Amino acid sequence: MRCVLARPLVACLTCLALALGAAQAQTTSTKFEATTVVAGTPLILNGAGTRQRAVFKVYDMALYTTKKVDKVDDLLALPGPKRIGFVALRELPGTELGRLFLKVMGENSSKDLMTKHALASTRLIEVFSGKPKLVAGDSFAMEFVPGKGTQFFINGKPQGEPVGDAEFFTMILKIWVGPSPADNLLRDALLGG
Repeated sequence: MRCVLARPLVACLTCLALALGAAQAQTTSTKFEATTVVAGTPLILNGAGTRQRAVFKVYDMALYTTKKVDKVDDLLALPGPKRIGFVALRELPGTELGRLFLKVMGENSSKDLMTKHALASTRLIEVFSGKPKLVAGDSFAMEFVPGKGTQFFINGKPQGEPVGDAEFFTMILKIWVGPSPADNLLRDALLGG
């Protein structure tokens, strides 16, 4: 009898934990603007969330698009400029962050695509290696402009010239929304979940 009563309680507690986890991913300590402009095109906040590793909050992240989308395929097929912005919530070694991004990009893209976009991917690591560490409150962003490529920013300052094409930016997006995302709860939050 005791076992039968314990199952509904465990199920209830599991649902509560999942609900709290989802709420945590959607609530950020950073106040992201509802809109922004990239290359003269107005973008809206599609979603925002917090990247967590174990029990640590790593960064808050926001995704801006030309229109709201709630499915990965719709996001990846959406034309026009896009922006992903981050705010560090703890000290982050720059080179390690770039390597982690590249690692997860490789887990979500084919080897052929990784080879094809090796130069642009190397630029991603160089950008973060140029700043030995990010501290809590530092911001970084990646903006895609059709015909120009992906521009990287640290604390609002452009880092070199834009690189890559739409396919490369799709590979970047897959770090967070691909089949093996860096964080499932963050993926759902970025898609407005």
